[in-house]
Amino acid sequence: MSEQTEQTGTSRRTVLAAAAAATTAGAVGVQADPAAARDGRGPAAVRNGLGPTAQDPPRELRALLREIDHRRIEATVRRLAAFGTRHTLSAQDDPVRGIGAARDWILAEMRRSAKASGGRMSVELQSYVQEPGPRIPEPTRITNVVATLRGSASPDRLYVVSGHYDSRASDPMDFTSDAPGADDDASGVAVVMELARVMARRHLAATVVFAAVAGEEQGLYGAAHMAELYKRQKADVQGMFTNDIVGSATADDGSRDPRTIRLFAEGVPSSETPAEAAVRRSVGGENDSPSRQLARFVRDVADNDATGMRVRVIYRRDRYLRGGDHIPFLERAFPAARFTEPAEDYAHQHQDVRVVDGKQYGDLPEFCDFPYVARVARVNAAAVWSLAQAPGTPRGAKIRTAALTNETELVWERGTEKDLAGYEVVWRETTEPDWTHVIDVGDVTRHTVDLSKDNVFFGVRAVGRSGLRGPVAFPAPQS
Repeated sequence: MSEQTEQTGTSRRTVLAAAAAATTAGAVGVQADPAAARDGRGPAAVRNGLGPTAQDPPRELRALLREIDHRRIEATVRRLAAFGTRHTLSAQDDPVRGIGAARDWILAEMRRSAKASGGRMSVELQSYVQEPGPRIPEPTRITNVVATLRGSASPDRLYVVSGHYDSRASDPMDFTSDAPGADDDASGVAVVMELARVMARRHLAATVVFAAVAGEEQGLYGAAHMAELYKRQKADVQGMFTNDIVGSATADDGSRDPRTIRLFAEGVPSSETPAEAAVRRSVGGENDSPSRQLARFVRDVADNDATGMRVRVIYRRDRYLRGGDHIPFLERAFPAARFTEPAEDYAHQHQDVRVVDGKQYGDLPEFCDFPYVARVARVNAAAVWSLAQAPGTPRGAKIRTAALTNETELVWERGTEKDLAGYEVVWRETTEPDWTHVIDVGDVTRHTVDLSKDNVFFGVRAVGRSGLRGPVAFPAPQS
C-alpha cells in the first residue's frame, strides 16, 4: 500500500466523526454527495425514502425497463401452458406435448433473441442424465436452456437469473395429466426470456446468464447441476435470482397486492462451515450474509417509480419449509435469492385441472396478471443490469482487531474494474435492518472510522465512474 493511500484513508477520520456526531436520532443517514443524489448518480434517500444507499435508475436503465412488454410475457406463458404438461418425466421427443417440446421452443426463442447481440450472447442446452432418486424412478435426461450474455469489461464476473420450465399436477409423479404450470413457473421463465430479449442489445460490463431450468418440481435437479458446474469451474458467481411463482398478485381470498414482490434471502449461510459459524456468533453477522446484502442491493436499485414495485424482503431462505432453485446455489456458497408473488393461491398451483363445486382448480393462464409479471421483470432487470454495470462486491473486506481500540479500521482489496472510482463505507445500528449511513472514502483500500465496532455494523461498497454502486461487503475480523 502506498504512503498516499494510507494518508488518504486516515485523514477522513475527523470528517466521519463529525458527521456521526451531527446525525440526530431522526435522521436517515449521512450522504457523501447530495448533488449526486439529486441527479441520479448516487444515493437518493431524500427522494425515495429507502435510505442513503439507494440508487435512482439512470436514463439508460429507465429506457431498458420501458421495453419490457407484458404482451410478449403473456404470449410466452400461454405458449408454455399449451404444451399440455412439462413434467420432467414427460415425453422428450414429442414435437407438440411434453417437456421436450417446451425445451425446443425455449431454445429457439432464446436463439432468436441472441441474434440481436452481435455474437455476445450464446445459447446452449445444458444436459445430463439424472440417476434414479427421489421423484426420479429411472435414469432421466434433464436439460437446462442457458443463454449467456458475455460482459465486455469484467466477463468473468457472473450474475444468473432463472425460472424453471417443468410443471406438475397434484401427484408429483403424474407425468401424463395436463399440468399447464402457468404461474408455477411459466411466469418465471417468461421473465427470464423477456430479460434476455431486451438485454441482448445492451453492452454490459459483467456477464449475465439467463436460464430456464428443468427438474425443479422433482427436486431442484437442473439448478443443482448448473450450480455444481459453476462450482467446479470456480466461476465468480456474485449473484443469482430465481423467479418462481411470479404470475399473480391475487391471493386465495381474492385480495390483491399488485405492486409488491417478495424477495426471500437467507441469513445464516447454507454453506457455512463450523469455523465460519463460530466467527459469525462472535461478531453477530446473522443478518449480513452475502444473500442479505444482495437483497438490500435489490431494494436500493429496484424499489422505485421506474419499476412501479415495492420489494418486500423476507428474512428466510424460502417460504416456510419449502424450497426453490436458488438453494443449490446457496449450498455452494453463491449469493442467491428468490422472487415470489406477494400471496399465493394454492388452488392454482400443484393442482390437477378440474372444477369442484363450481370452483376452477389448476395452474391456468387465466389466473395470471401479465402487467404484474412485467413489473416483476422490471425489478429483475433493474437488479441484474445494475449489478452488471456497477463494480463487483469488494473482496477481502476485514476489520482489523490486532489492538483493542474504540476506533474501527477497515481494509479491503482494490478491485480490477477499469471504471472503478473508489469506495464508500456504510454502517448502521445493530438493530437496524438497512444501512443508515454512507460516506465516500475515496480510491483507497483502508479507512479508519471513529466509531466502535462493538456498537454498529460496517460494510464497504465500490463506486464506478458512472456513479453506480455495487453490493456491500460485510467485513470479517482480521487479527
